[in-house]
Amino acid sequence: MFVRTWLAIPLVASLTAQAPDAKWLSGELDNLTLLYQQLHKTPELSFHETKTAARVALELETAGLQVTRNVGGLGVVAMLENGDGPVGLLRCDMDALPIAEQTSLPYASTIRAEAADGTPIGVMHACGHDIHMATMIGTARWFMTHKSEWQGTLLFIAQPAEERSGGMRAMVKDGLLTRFPKPAFALALHCDPALPTGTIGVRSGPLMAAVDSADITFFGKGGHGAMPHLTIDPIVLAAQFVVDIQTIVSREVDPIEPCLITVGSFHGGTKHNIIPDHVDLQLTLRSYSPVVREQLKAAIIRKAEALAQSTRAPKPTVEFAEPTGALKNDDQLVQRTTIALRNALSAPCVVTAQQQMIAEDFGQLSLAGIPICMFRLGTIAPARLKQLEHDDQVPLLHTATYYPDAKESISTGVTAMVTATRALLTK
Repeated sequence: MFVRTWLAIPLVASLTAQAPDAKWLSGELDNLTLLYQQLHKTPELSFHETKTAARVALELETAGLQVTRNVGGLGVVAMLENGDGPVGLLRCDMDALPIAEQTSLPYASTIRAEAADGTPIGVMHACGHDIHMATMIGTARWFMTHKSEWQGTLLFIAQPAEERSGGMRAMVKDGLLTRFPKPAFALALHCDPALPTGTIGVRSGPLMAAVDSADITFFGKGGHGAMPHLTIDPIVLAAQFVVDIQTIVSREVDPIEPCLITVGSFHGGTKHNIIPDHVDLQLTLRSYSPVVREQLKAAIIRKAEALAQSTRAPKPTVEFAEPTGALKNDDQLVQRTTIALRNALSAPCVVTAQQQMIAEDFGQLSLAGIPICMFRLGTIAPARLKQLEHDDQVPLLHTATYYPDAKESISTGVTAMVTATRALLTK
């Protein structure tokens, strides 16, 4: 059984942690920013990060780390051993999103790909994974070139398919925690457009929600739009379902329990005057409580089947996929990390992160008994953020207009990751 005795040492040990030398960091920032721009310009979708994984592996290998490729598919594991001490895991993610970029940046992505149905789509790093990668590579370079200042073993993980919630699960299944030394702690960061650069957000306990995808197909009886009485219209049925499920959260779940149901895709029909024989819907279900999670899934099935029966339609199909559990930060690990970050960045720059309903499969590691801490990284320069807030135009993650102020974001990201990791490498 994994026993976390290392966490019981006095917290004052964390207070001695120091940020990376400003001169060293300044000398690395131009190179890391250029790396970020190159990664931003060449994004790849989940499970297709071939060139991205190769680039990250090469950067880590060039830095002097022992690199293992193709862990759990396209995952990269780089190990750095430096004497006796704890084992730490630092993770970044590599995949991009099916979004056509609209930032007008000189290094904006023009990459195109095909959706599952063959439709051409744009591809963009709209969630900041390019910042995550550049930050981790900078952190790896620091630890490689400053071995006299720490002891232990570090695993630098570049994970594929975070956006599809399958990458970390695949890496664990492929021996991430058995083929390599088992970590005593795991750290990761996540970009946040609502925080100014220079700021880190940290929170104990639940930080991000459990998420399930639902694919629903309603069946009907197709026919001519001029003779609807001879058909069973699945478009009307699916539209009624979209309205009906709004009462699940508002009337069936305890109002103090956070949860969401979002219909993200509604596809049916081919022509103005043809009633189709089926309609396809795609939903996401988000919650924190395991009980509420199952309640949402059961209610979706119940309402879909009841509506179909009420219209004499065939029974619909409801399939749940891409499950991701809630991400819960370890309380003691967060406490130690927060002390170290406040010491390095000053207390006002370390704020309490807000819980969000987005998903993150980094939490898969906690299921294996690894204490985890994910913190938020401010990515928009204060003056720009102030103007965006004034204009009510702060870009969200997963939107075509989001972009970070890269150099400032990477600087704080490397500072935070190095500082927190050094504090946790105390025996």
